[in-house]
Amino acid sequence: MAIQTVGIIGAGTMGNGIAQACAVAGVKVVMVDIAQAAVDKGLATVSGSLDRLIKKEKLTTEQKTAALALIQGSTNYEDLKSAQLVIEAATENHALKLKILKQVDDMLAPEVIIASNTSSISITQLAAATSRPDRFIGMHFFNPVPMMALVELIRGYLTSDATHDAVKALAETLGKSPITVKNAPGFVVNRILVPMINEAFFVLAEGIATAEDIDAGMKLGCNQPIGPLALADMIGLDVCLAVMEVYLEQFGDSKYRPCPLLKEMVAAGQLGRKTGRGVYTY
Repeated sequence: MAIQTVGIIGAGTMGNGIAQACAVAGVKVVMVDIAQAAVDKGLATVSGSLDRLIKKEKLTTEQKTAALALIQGSTNYEDLKSAQLVIEAATENHALKLKILKQVDDMLAPEVIIASNTSSISITQLAAATSRPDRFIGMHFFNPVPMMALVELIRGYLTSDATHDAVKALAETLGKSPITVKNAPGFVVNRILVPMINEAFFVLAEGIATAEDIDAGMKLGCNQPIGPLALADMIGLDVCLAVMEVYLEQFGDSKYRPCPLLKEMVAAGQLGRKTGRGVYTY
């Protein structure tokens, strides 16, 4: 199936980022959110992001105009009927995602593919809430979407080869480098990344090195662009803790136990950049 129009549910950070990536690549987009204010904010974010690319001479004014013309903002789910692929990019809330997926599944033609941008919820479970588990897949973009090359394609238990291949072709059209992943907690990147961040908190708690030296060590010794503790502040310490708790519950392996220091900092409300203080002060 050739995907010419992509529907996106959610105009927030991930939704508008996916919309921008599609539109710049010449793919039509229908971006839906529940409130017009959210849709308008999403469109304004895309416009501002494209302006920054123009300043960096990575995009022309004409290309910006053409990209924006390909994005239709809407508060009406019915407008998604023109899409061959609908990507759910709502808040990472299991109950909310299930509600949205059931609603769009009833409305869309049987051949339409549905994808979820979830970073942690089982694709097999989400697919089971629809009448098309063979045409359901995880499409995990990374933030900021326009800049990050990776897309994790997560196959549910019943995801068909045709669905996978169609979505992979779209990701490549967007200039992304997709990797194929089996359905499992954390998929690939977060399964490796978040336990590494958790281990950095253990190193900090044990007084082995300062936060600055831990981050410098990983940047200089492993060629990472940002240290794990600074990255935790960007992600949100509460998010890191929640992911580790999911891993501990689902795997039942003590190696995924959250660091007590991480738990203490979250309890204290020091969540990172979004609260002005985490491992570092902002």
